[in-house]
Amino acid sequence: MTIQIDYETDRELGIDYAALANEVADKVLKMENCPYDAQVNLVLTDNEEIKKVNTEFRNIQAPTDVLSFPMIPFETPADYSVVDDEESYFDLDTDELLLGDIMISVDKVFTQAEEYGHSVKREFCFLVAHSMLHLLGYDHMTPEEAEAMERKQSEALDDLGITR
Repeated sequence: MTIQIDYETDRELGIDYAALANEVADKVLKMENCPYDAQVNLVLTDNEEIKKVNTEFRNIQAPTDVLSFPMIPFETPADYSVVDDEESYFDLDTDELLLGDIMISVDKVFTQAEEYGHSVKREFCFLVAHSMLHLLGYDHMTPEEAEAMERKQSEALDDLGITR
């Protein structure tokens, strides 16, 4: 698993975000039986920048906590057969599966950690787990989808001992 991180804000998280992002991403990939080494780009930014991107891509003129940009059009979540025989889904230099991009607002990590009464570490890890599931084709548009995602996020974080 390779996570390429761009830290684009002056606000410091105060946690080992690189190690935590790798740990959570690895856990989600193992839970979802990913048969490939994978690559993800992670951008840590502020509310102002994530608002711009949210406006551009979702036409929502407000900051959000996390945005996910999947590279693979999974028809069924974590059904890796969609990438079979399709070189464009792989990094030609490393042979890693290119899952996509994650953008997290560091400002929202702090705000939501306080709002939900847990640590910055827990909130950051939750957002990574949530976004990784999106990159694997999961969504939360229906109550059933939302319940499945919530269960998987909780399981990943609980297994890693990252609790509220």
